[in-house]
Amino acid sequence: MTRTAVRDDRDQDVEAFIDSIRPETMRDASRLRDIAAARAARDAADRQLTAAVAASRAAGDSWTMIGLALRTSKQNAFRKYGAAK
Repeated sequence: MTRTAVRDDRDQDVEAFIDSIRPETMRDASRLRDIAAARAARDAADRQLTAAVAASRAAGDSWTMIGLALRTSKQNAFRKYGAAK
């Protein structure tokens, strides 16, 4: 099973749990849905950032320049994204 499939299964599990909550037993679940949506948006942004760094490297940009764009050092940029080739 791929990481995406596992993530999708977990998302479905969370949604199923939220849907199963009876309104009289718990406050409005909209805040829980907001958390789940924000996490999903963060995950999508992380994937987009990883792809952008990979494209930048493929185009010949240095880790120094990528680090500047990320507002971090070249070492931290490489540590986080260097293996994502």
